[in-house]
Amino acid sequence: MSLRRTKVLVLNSSYEPLTICDAQKAIILLFCGKAVSVAHHPERFVCTVSESFPLPSIVRLNVFVRVPYKHIMLTRKNIFRRDNFQCQYCGTCGTPLTIDHMTPRSQGGEDSWENLVTACGPCNTKKGNRTPQEARMIPQKKPIRPSHIMLMRKFITTVSEDWKPYLFMASS
Repeated sequence: MSLRRTKVLVLNSSYEPLTICDAQKAIILLFCGKAVSVAHHPERFVCTVSESFPLPSIVRLNVFVRVPYKHIMLTRKNIFRRDNFQCQYCGTCGTPLTIDHMTPRSQGGEDSWENLVTACGPCNTKKGNRTPQEARMIPQKKPIRPSHIMLMRKFITTVSEDWKPYLFMASS
């Protein structure tokens, strides 16, 4: 597997997750002395002419990086991610999904994290131009603005066990 395909979790010096980068970038951070390895892949190595080094899985920056509050863009894709690509009314997955305004635009509903949910076509049609209360279709979860870490967890398809404590996920 190439270094560009292997993902590495990057932590701030305070052990807070910052981002995910490819292994090549992580190795550059390590060799430049900007980061230290926290965990590595047990059976994978990066070889130079004279040495071999364990391939990092998690790196921690040596210097604290102040990151301004990351504003998550309100996009269809991010709404689908927040809602786990699942209809918030019936819970169905795998069918074509749409975006539903819980409070319809005609009733003053706006495009916001708190008013938009993922819905399957049949549920969106059934709800129509009504509020969830009027249609007696209450969403499974109250829609909220996702945090940077929440979307980072949903973005990752497979999470290494050693990443879970840093991403506030329960180990299986």
